[in-house]
Amino acid sequence: MKRTHLPLNGLRVLDAAARHLSFTRAADELAVTPAAVGQQIRALEDLLGVVLFRRTTKGLVLTDEAQAGLDAIREGFLRFEEGVQAIQAGQSSHVYTIACPRDFFAVWLSPRLAAFRSESPQLRFSLVGGDGDIEFTEANLDLAVRWAEGPGDLEGVPLGDPATIVVAAPDLGEDAPWIGWPGDPSPEGDPREIRFTVGDAGTAISAAAAGLGKARVPQLLGDAAVAGGRVVALGGPETGRRGYWLVAPLPQWRQKKVKVLVAALSA
Repeated sequence: MKRTHLPLNGLRVLDAAARHLSFTRAADELAVTPAAVGQQIRALEDLLGVVLFRRTTKGLVLTDEAQAGLDAIREGFLRFEEGVQAIQAGQSSHVYTIACPRDFFAVWLSPRLAAFRSESPQLRFSLVGGDGDIEFTEANLDLAVRWAEGPGDLEGVPLGDPATIVVAAPDLGEDAPWIGWPGDPSPEGDPREIRFTVGDAGTAISAAAAGLGKARVPQLLGDAAVAGGRVVALGGPETGRRGYWLVAPLPQWRQKKVKVLVAALSA
């Protein structure tokens, strides 16, 4: 089959349907109707002369013929994405766009970016605030920092250990009321016991330092506040499920400039 005759739309639908083993979920991913997915699959089967899916009592099952070509098809789409990223990167190999929680940027990321840039003064950074759940494509992101249980469906590396510590002002003790924040909204399991609620871990530390209570916060942020004398540690570190992760989709993760920055930040 000539390259100009490749049924790219049909192959894209095949990839989605094979991953989900469901025309309905594939349709949700592709923003089309299940009927449109079925039509694309039937058209592709007619063109290739093979059956791609069989229906069983347990649902859809890939045929051996479909399975045989999936790895190459997926690798092809990854290469397409890399090609598009390379085209877009063109003149911006010295520019990084990063989504990062503001409190994490202020305490942990900013000094490390300064050290990274000191060796390459031509580098420019564009920081997008927020919780890191911003869509990569829409914001044209290179990397994001997320407070999460893992990288999810992205590539990623952990930044530090997934641990928390409890902090409070030096003149407060264990009896201090709890301060809640979105990463730890009800520290003792009962939201009625929360006397003060703030928007992020950095603000929770500031509230604790002001004497408003105690807060359980990520160790990476809490340790810096303790070292600066703003607060003292009342407990911890406690290993948890969530930690800070540096993440990106595979096409961005494979870019040379992203690899260099990831290596520097995760060293």
